[in-house]
Amino acid sequence: MKIVVIGGTGLIGRQVVALLSQAGHEAVAASPSTGVDTLTGEGLAQALQGADVVVDVSNAPSFDAGPALDFFTRSARHLSEAEHAAGVRHHVTLSIVGVDQVPDYGYYRAKVAQEEAARASGIPCDIVRATQFFEFIGPVMDMGTEGDEVRLPSTRLRPIASADVAAAVAGTAQRRPLPGVLAVAGPQTYRLDRLAEITLEARPDGRRVVTDETAGLFAGMPEGVLTGDDTTHLAPTRYEDWLARQPRP
Repeated sequence: MKIVVIGGTGLIGRQVVALLSQAGHEAVAASPSTGVDTLTGEGLAQALQGADVVVDVSNAPSFDAGPALDFFTRSARHLSEAEHAAGVRHHVTLSIVGVDQVPDYGYYRAKVAQEEAARASGIPCDIVRATQFFEFIGPVMDMGTEGDEVRLPSTRLRPIASADVAAAVAGTAQRRPLPGVLAVAGPQTYRLDRLAEITLEARPDGRRVVTDETAGLFAGMPEGVLTGDDTTHLAPTRYEDWLARQPRP
Protein backbone atom coordinates (compact mmCIF):
# COMPACT_ATOMS: atom_id res chain seq x y z
CA MET A 1 0.00 0.00 0.00
CA LYS A 2 0.93 3.62 -0.40
CA ILE A 3 0.67 5.27 3.00
CA VAL A 4 1.25 9.01 3.35
CA VAL A 5 2.37 10.15 6.80
CA ILE A 6 1.49 13.78 7.50
CA GLY A 7 4.12 15.08 9.90
CA GLY A 8 6.34 12.29 8.65
CA THR A 9 9.63 13.99 9.54
CA GLY A 10 8.78 14.57 13.23
CA LEU A 11 9.43 12.47 16.33
CA ILE A 12 6.56 10.03 15.75
CA GLY A 13 6.28 10.43 12.00
CA ARG A 14 9.77 9.36 11.05
CA GLN A 15 9.42 6.22 13.20
CA VAL A 16 6.06 5.41 11.59
CA VAL A 17 7.56 5.84 8.12
CA ALA A 18 10.43 3.50 9.02
CA LEU A 19 8.09 0.82 10.41
CA LEU A 20 5.80 0.97 7.37
CA SER A 21 8.74 0.83 4.98
CA GLN A 22 10.15 -2.19 6.82
CA ALA A 23 6.76 -3.87 6.40
CA GLY A 24 7.00 -3.44 2.63
CA HIS A 25 4.72 -0.45 2.11
CA GLU A 26 5.40 2.69 0.10
CA ALA A 27 5.61 5.09 3.03
CA VAL A 28 5.77 8.78 2.13
CA ALA A 29 6.90 11.39 4.67
CA ALA A 30 4.86 14.55 4.11
CA SER A 31 5.73 17.77 5.92
CA PRO A 32 6.60 21.38 5.05
CA SER A 33 10.25 20.32 4.71
CA THR A 34 9.24 17.88 1.95
CA GLY A 35 6.98 20.40 0.20
CA VAL A 36 3.65 19.43 1.79
CA ASP A 37 1.84 22.02 3.92
CA THR A 38 -1.57 21.00 5.28
CA LEU A 39 -2.22 24.51 6.62
CA THR A 40 -2.25 25.95 3.09
CA GLY A 41 -2.91 22.76 1.13
CA GLU A 42 0.32 23.17 -0.81
CA GLY A 43 1.67 19.88 -2.19
CA LEU A 44 -1.16 17.74 -0.77
CA ALA A 45 -2.69 16.68 -4.08
CA GLN A 46 0.64 15.49 -5.43
CA ALA A 47 1.62 13.68 -2.22
CA LEU A 48 -1.72 11.84 -1.93
CA GLN A 49 -1.91 10.74 -5.55
CA GLY A 50 -2.42 6.96 -5.49
CA ALA A 51 -2.48 6.83 -1.67
CA ASP A 52 -4.47 4.11 0.08
CA VAL A 53 -4.03 5.40 3.64
CA VAL A 54 -3.24 8.76 5.23
CA VAL A 55 -1.73 8.94 8.71
CA ASP A 56 -1.83 12.33 10.44
CA VAL A 57 0.73 12.72 13.23
CA SER A 58 1.29 16.43 12.62
CA ASN A 59 1.31 18.94 15.46
CA ALA A 60 0.39 22.58 15.75
CA PRO A 61 3.29 25.03 15.99
CA SER A 62 1.74 26.52 19.15
CA PHE A 63 0.04 25.10 22.25
CA ASP A 64 -2.06 28.28 22.55
CA ALA A 65 -5.77 27.60 22.01
CA GLY A 66 -6.42 29.94 19.06
CA PRO A 67 -3.45 29.07 16.85
CA ALA A 68 -3.80 25.35 17.65
CA LEU A 69 -7.50 25.33 16.75
CA ASP A 70 -6.80 27.19 13.50
CA PHE A 71 -4.02 24.77 12.56
CA PHE A 72 -5.93 21.57 13.25
CA THR A 73 -9.23 22.62 11.67
CA ARG A 74 -7.74 24.16 8.54
CA SER A 75 -5.36 21.24 8.10
CA ALA A 76 -8.21 18.75 8.54
CA ARG A 77 -10.29 20.53 5.90
CA HIS A 78 -7.45 20.53 3.37
CA LEU A 79 -6.65 16.90 4.12
CA SER A 80 -10.25 15.81 3.69
CA GLU A 81 -10.53 17.53 0.33
CA ALA A 82 -7.29 16.00 -0.92
CA GLU A 83 -8.18 12.54 0.42
CA HIS A 84 -11.53 12.49 -1.37
CA ALA A 85 -9.92 13.65 -4.61
CA ALA A 86 -7.26 10.91 -4.34
CA GLY A 87 -9.66 8.11 -3.35
CA VAL A 88 -8.02 7.47 0.05
CA ARG A 89 -9.70 4.56 1.85
CA HIS A 90 -8.45 4.94 5.43
CA HIS A 91 -7.41 7.86 7.66
CA VAL A 92 -5.54 7.53 10.98
CA THR A 93 -5.16 10.46 13.39
CA LEU A 94 -2.85 10.56 16.40
CA SER A 95 -4.46 12.24 19.42
CA ILE A 96 -4.17 12.30 23.22
CA VAL A 97 -5.59 10.09 25.97
CA GLY A 98 -8.17 12.08 27.96
CA VAL A 99 -8.41 14.78 25.31
CA ASP A 100 -12.20 14.99 25.60
CA GLN A 101 -12.20 15.26 29.42
CA VAL A 102 -10.60 18.71 29.87
CA PRO A 103 -12.78 21.28 28.06
CA ASP A 104 -11.01 24.19 29.77
CA TYR A 105 -7.64 23.29 28.23
CA GLY A 106 -7.47 25.10 24.89
CA TYR A 107 -4.98 22.81 23.17
CA TYR A 108 -7.08 19.77 24.07
CA ARG A 109 -10.19 21.48 22.63
CA ALA A 110 -8.25 21.99 19.41
CA LYS A 111 -7.33 18.29 19.28
CA VAL A 112 -10.99 17.34 19.87
CA ALA A 113 -11.91 19.56 16.91
CA GLN A 114 -9.31 17.73 14.82
CA GLU A 115 -10.79 14.36 15.81
CA GLU A 116 -14.31 15.55 15.00
CA ALA A 117 -13.26 16.88 11.60
CA ALA A 118 -11.56 13.59 10.74
CA ARG A 119 -14.67 11.60 11.70
CA ALA A 120 -16.95 13.94 9.75
CA SER A 121 -14.86 13.76 6.57
CA GLY A 122 -16.54 10.63 5.27
CA ILE A 123 -13.22 8.75 5.03
CA PRO A 124 -13.16 5.67 7.33
CA CYS A 125 -11.18 6.97 10.30
CA ASP A 126 -9.32 5.50 13.25
CA ILE A 127 -8.07 7.60 16.17
CA VAL A 128 -5.01 6.52 18.17
CA ARG A 129 -4.91 8.33 21.51
CA ALA A 130 -1.61 8.19 23.40
CA THR A 131 -0.47 9.42 26.80
CA GLN A 132 2.48 11.82 27.19
CA PHE A 133 5.72 10.68 25.57
CA PHE A 134 8.82 9.85 27.63
CA GLU A 135 10.66 12.35 25.45
CA PHE A 136 8.53 15.18 26.86
CA ILE A 137 9.51 14.63 30.51
CA GLY A 138 12.78 16.55 30.14
CA PRO A 139 11.16 19.60 28.48
CA VAL A 140 8.36 19.59 31.08
CA MET A 141 11.02 19.62 33.80
CA ASP A 142 12.81 22.49 32.08
CA MET A 143 9.59 24.50 31.88
CA GLY A 144 9.11 23.97 35.62
CA THR A 145 12.66 24.94 36.58
CA GLU A 146 13.22 28.01 38.76
CA GLY A 147 16.87 28.36 39.71
CA ASP A 148 17.94 24.98 41.05
CA GLU A 149 14.35 23.83 41.73
CA VAL A 150 12.11 21.82 39.43
CA ARG A 151 8.58 22.72 40.50
CA LEU A 152 5.98 20.17 39.40
CA PRO A 153 2.65 18.88 40.69
CA SER A 154 1.95 15.34 41.87
CA THR A 155 -0.43 14.78 38.95
CA ARG A 156 -0.62 11.10 38.04
CA LEU A 157 0.20 10.06 34.48
CA ARG A 158 1.17 6.93 32.58
CA PRO A 159 3.77 8.07 30.02
CA ILE A 160 4.77 6.05 26.97
CA ALA A 161 7.83 5.68 24.73
CA SER A 162 7.41 7.36 21.36
CA ALA A 163 8.55 4.12 19.72
CA ASP A 164 5.57 2.33 21.26
CA VAL A 165 3.24 5.07 20.01
CA ALA A 166 4.70 4.77 16.52
CA ALA A 167 4.17 1.00 16.58
CA ALA A 168 0.50 1.48 17.53
CA VAL A 169 -0.02 4.04 14.77
CA ALA A 170 1.75 1.95 12.14
CA GLY A 171 -0.21 -1.14 13.14
CA THR A 172 -3.51 0.75 12.88
CA ALA A 173 -2.58 2.06 9.43
CA GLN A 174 -1.95 -1.43 8.11
CA ARG A 175 -5.24 -3.03 9.17
CA ARG A 176 -8.77 -2.52 7.92
CA PRO A 177 -10.44 0.55 9.45
CA LEU A 178 -12.73 -0.26 12.36
CA PRO A 179 -13.34 2.75 12.65
CA GLY A 180 -12.81 3.61 16.32
CA VAL A 181 -10.48 4.79 19.05
CA LEU A 182 -7.40 2.95 20.31
CA ALA A 183 -5.92 4.30 23.56
CA VAL A 184 -2.31 3.43 24.37
CA ALA A 185 -0.17 4.18 27.44
CA GLY A 186 3.00 3.06 29.15
CA PRO A 187 3.01 0.13 31.57
CA GLN A 188 3.32 2.13 34.81
CA THR A 189 1.62 5.06 36.50
CA TYR A 190 3.79 7.75 38.12
CA ARG A 191 3.34 11.07 39.84
CA LEU A 192 4.84 13.79 37.65
CA ASP A 193 7.06 15.06 40.47
CA ARG A 194 8.32 11.51 41.05
CA LEU A 195 9.14 11.13 37.35
CA ALA A 196 11.33 14.20 37.65
CA GLU A 197 13.04 12.70 40.71
CA ILE A 198 13.70 9.44 38.84
CA THR A 199 15.18 11.44 35.97
CA LEU A 200 17.50 13.43 38.24
CA GLU A 201 18.52 10.32 40.18
CA ALA A 202 19.70 8.81 36.89
CA ARG A 203 21.15 12.06 35.58
CA PRO A 204 21.90 14.49 38.41
CA ASP A 205 22.49 18.06 37.29
CA GLY A 206 22.28 20.04 40.52
CA ARG A 207 18.53 20.55 40.44
CA ARG A 208 16.09 19.20 43.00
CA VAL A 209 12.37 18.54 42.73
CA VAL A 210 9.84 20.59 44.69
CA THR A 211 6.22 19.44 44.66
CA ASP A 212 4.03 22.38 43.67
CA GLU A 213 0.40 21.57 42.85
CA THR A 214 -0.01 24.89 40.98
CA ALA A 215 3.02 24.56 38.68
CA GLY A 216 3.11 23.72 35.01
CA LEU A 217 0.85 22.52 32.21
CA PHE A 218 -0.58 19.55 34.11
CA ALA A 219 -1.47 21.26 37.37
CA GLY A 220 -5.06 20.59 38.38
CA MET A 221 -5.69 17.88 35.79
CA PRO A 222 -8.58 15.66 36.99
CA GLU A 223 -7.62 12.21 38.22
CA GLY A 224 -7.48 9.66 35.42
CA VAL A 225 -7.22 12.07 32.50
CA LEU A 226 -3.51 11.38 31.90
CA THR A 227 -3.56 7.66 32.75
CA GLY A 228 -6.40 6.26 30.69
CA ASP A 229 -8.97 3.71 31.85
CA ASP A 230 -9.39 -0.06 31.81
CA THR A 231 -9.74 -0.08 28.00
CA THR A 232 -6.29 1.47 27.49
CA HIS A 233 -3.72 -0.82 25.88
CA LEU A 234 -0.45 -0.89 27.84
CA ALA A 235 2.83 -0.74 25.93
CA PRO A 236 5.86 -2.70 27.20
CA THR A 237 8.59 -0.08 27.65
CA ARG A 238 9.31 1.16 31.21
CA TYR A 239 10.50 4.73 31.73
CA GLU A 240 13.56 3.69 33.77
CA ASP A 241 14.66 1.25 31.05
CA TRP A 242 14.12 3.83 28.32
CA LEU A 243 16.03 6.48 30.29
CA ALA A 244 19.01 4.15 30.79
CA ARG A 245 19.31 3.71 27.02
CA GLN A 246 19.33 7.42 26.15
CA PRO A 247 22.66 9.02 25.20
CA ARG A 248 23.94 11.45 27.75
CA PRO A 249 24.00 15.11 26.73
